[in-house]
Amino acid sequence: MFRAASLVVLAVTASVLTGCATTGKDDGAKPPSVRLPPRHAGFDYQIGGAYPPPSGVRVVSRDRSDSPAPGLYNICYVNAFQAQPAERASWPRDLLLRDKHGKVVMDKDWHEALLDIGTPAKRNRVARRVDGWIDDCARKGFDAVEPDNYDSYTRSDGLLSASDATAFIALLSRHAHDRHLAIAQKNTSELAGERRRAGLDFAVAEECGQYDECGVYAKAFGDRVVDIEYTSDGLRKALAGWGKRLSIVRRDRDVTTPGASGYVRAVR
Repeated sequence: MFRAASLVVLAVTASVLTGCATTGKDDGAKPPSVRLPPRHAGFDYQIGGAYPPPSGVRVVSRDRSDSPAPGLYNICYVNAFQAQPAERASWPRDLLLRDKHGKVVMDKDWHEALLDIGTPAKRNRVARRVDGWIDDCARKGFDAVEPDNYDSYTRSDGLLSASDATAFIALLSRHAHDRHLAIAQKNTSELAGERRRAGLDFAVAEECGQYDECGVYAKAFGDRVVDIEYTSDGLRKALAGWGKRLSIVRRDRDVTTPGASGYVRAVR
């Protein structure tokens, strides 16, 4: 009788503790060993090159080739769905997405080849390489990973689907969580409703103020959203609607470093 009663008490206690650990809609998918970014925090987007974070910054995103900023919450940028120009030749030919004529499908804005994630076998092969980059992020001491170009299927001329993208990022999510890293949804507001199935923990949005998408991300992720605006109008709109809830910064489109002719950073 005592044993049974004790088990009931333990079960109830565990249930209460679990409920306390997952309060808030945005925390529901968070594995116990993953630390999420602070809400409504000073943010800087440094994927174009690392530099000392300005005063007040608590969250920073940097390229995987850089090191994290000491004492801050650090997000590791990884181009997961496309091959950057300098790395294109290092990818196996059959993992570059090709049209019916055998021509590589390109993101013309950034001159990047789309990776072929159209089958489970190819998704696994691409993921193995990206997982190695995620491992590097973890070894360096980053807190989270930001896989870019989740929306590349929209540039695939119909060769890839939203389901392909979601299935692929779910592979990356499991690996990131195994390495105790949180993982961000990058843009792709149309798939925000799939964040739990995809295993995503927070959002990194570009120009959600400019395009009136901040609410979509906030609905899916609560206040765990960091937003980068590239125009003064976008920053104004983001701050007007979400300045008391989300982490918002304006940067120049090339995300240059201080001293560069085009460098821009503003928070108001």
